[in-house]
Amino acid sequence: MKKHSNKSGHRELYSGLIRLHVLYHASKEPIFGLEMIEELGRHGYSLSPGTMYPLLHGLEEKGLLRSSRTGRRPNSRLVYRATAAGRTALTVAKDKVRELFSELFEDVMNAASETSAKRRKCS
Repeated sequence: MKKHSNKSGHRELYSGLIRLHVLYHASKEPIFGLEMIEELGRHGYSLSPGTMYPLLHGLEEKGLLRSSRTGRRPNSRLVYRATAAGRTALTVAKDKVRELFSELFEDVMNAASETSAKRRKCS
């Protein structure tokens, strides 16, 4: 049995969440690669440009993002925006994540409800 190092952080489990996070931000405003690397870093994800840019290109190839150049060369920047198909995919994904979240955290939510009910009884 292959042992996973802590450094990998089980990236394969989170890769879909990372894509959804990118799509979410791209649906709100134009994004660029380094910005998303930093944003995901604030959430504890460590992505390199060698991971982020293929991810962005892949979402664009699937029609979920559209890129355009902003600024004048040599300082131009490639920015990405969610397409209509990307915004639709995000809406569908949110519903699916909400359903999975409720199942994954059912025990936590039940415990919280029980604690809240006990506090109301004691008041």
